[in-house]
Amino acid sequence: MMLTRWQRPELTSWPVFGRLSDLRNEIDRLFETPFAEFSRASSLLGGWMPALDLNEDKDHFTVKCELPGMKKDDINLTLHEGCLTISGERRGEQARPDGEVHRAERFVGRFQRTVLLPAPVAVDKISAQYKDGVLTVTLPKTEEAKPKQIEVKVG
Repeated sequence: MMLTRWQRPELTSWPVFGRLSDLRNEIDRLFETPFAEFSRASSLLGGWMPALDLNEDKDHFTVKCELPGMKKDDINLTLHEGCLTISGERRGEQARPDGEVHRAERFVGRFQRTVLLPAPVAVDKISAQYKDGVLTVTLPKTEEAKPKQIEVKVG
């Protein structure tokens, strides 16, 4: 038998704190775009919600959205009043008359995701690429939205 000295666990290592942090992030997101969430809630009952990430660096916002099995022509992007909306429809396979389905877990149907951008973007420089089932939208910030370095003078 081996004895290990007891050490006080760090609070950040407890799984419950990670889940509480996730819950807080979800609540914060609900209050950021309340009207977009009403459409999200209604689509949960009749559609599917692809996973979406929004990242920011000094010059750009980058949105990545998982859309496996979709065709480029079935994906729509719009930007209106600082909100990027990704929508479309994933079509299901035709039913097979000579067999039966034992399990169907892949989501099909219409979807819509809307994300509020934290700062203005240069609309004419937005680019989108769809590769390996992931849509990547690059949104360059306007010059006004980019962080500025301010020199401190000594005098």
